[in-house]
Amino acid sequence: MEENNIRTVDKRRFKYIAFLVLVITVVTVIILLQTKDSFFTSPQTPRVTPGLPAPNIILPGLDGKMIGSRNYKGRVVFLNIWATWCPTCREEMPSMERLYQELKGKDFEILAISIDASGANAVAPFMRKYGLSFPALLDPQGTIRGLYGVTGVPESFIINREGIVKKVVIGPIDWAAPEAVRFFRDLIQRP
Repeated sequence: MEENNIRTVDKRRFKYIAFLVLVITVVTVIILLQTKDSFFTSPQTPRVTPGLPAPNIILPGLDGKMIGSRNYKGRVVFLNIWATWCPTCREEMPSMERLYQELKGKDFEILAISIDASGANAVAPFMRKYGLSFPALLDPQGTIRGLYGVTGVPESFIINREGIVKKVVIGPIDWAAPEAVRFFRDLIQRP
């Protein structure tokens, strides 16, 4: 009889240990699946930083025509990544328009790349509402994120005439402020 009690206790211990191992295994699998991007995939494209060549990006404009950033080689390019739902993007857009009006036609171009999922349906009315005349490109799939290592919006890349990134700005700023305009004028005047 005592031997049966010992076997019963051993069976219960075995079941308890087996259950504990199963729980630990399940928890481990869940943790790995939740963090699979960091464990099983290659790291994100390295962030584009000043001094590096700007990757070429080809995206449709509001008119559907494909535009490549390399088409503007020989000009200073202000590449801005934004979205209509972003409050700080809306905040900086009027200053971008003032900068554009002051410098357009002087070897300077703004390419505003929208990451709005609904594309032109969101961007075209936004551009009209805010009276924005600089080119808007559509990137509903977020291609720019991987290509430039973009972390959020707004994020801006200032590219010189040779296609080299000179400055990266994360977050909104007043692009029509005298020091910003002076920075762009200096880049434009360099051979």
